[in-house]
Amino acid sequence: MIDQLTVFLGNTEGRLTALCKALGDAGIQMHALALADTTDYGLVRIICDNPAKAMASLGEEGFAASLAKVVAVEVPNVPGGLAQVFGVFDGTELNIEYCYCFADARRSAIVALKTGEEAMELLTKAGFTVLHPNDLYAA
Repeated sequence: MIDQLTVFLGNTEGRLTALCKALGDAGIQMHALALADTTDYGLVRIICDNPAKAMASLGEEGFAASLAKVVAVEVPNVPGGLAQVFGVFDGTELNIEYCYCFADARRSAIVALKTGEEAMELLTKAGFTVLHPNDLYAA
C-alpha cells in the first residue's frame, strides 16, 4: 500500500493554488491530485513523492492534512482495462469508496483505491501488479 495525502481546504479563492505552491516550494512532486468539493470546503487527495515531507511542509503552512493507506495498482493499457481491475471485486464484500487514475513515465495508468489489505491480495492473485512505496516515491 502507498500513502495518500488528504488535505482539507476551505472553499475560498486561491486555496488550491496556495496548497500546490506550498508543496512545490518544499520540492514535493505530485503524481496525482483529486479534488472533491462542497459549497463550503474541499478534500484534496494527493499522491506525491515524499508524503512525510509533504505533511510536515503543509503543517508549517497551516493546512490540515492527514495520511491514509491506499492500494495502487497498474491498469492494463487496453480497452476495458479498468473493468478488469474492478471486476476483481465482483462478488466480494469489498467496496471501492473512491478511486482516481494517474500515470507515470513507465505506466499508462495507475488506480489508487481506498480499500485495504484484502484488496491487495485479491488483485495480486488475479495477476495485477500492486505498487509499493518504492515504486512511486522516495522514502
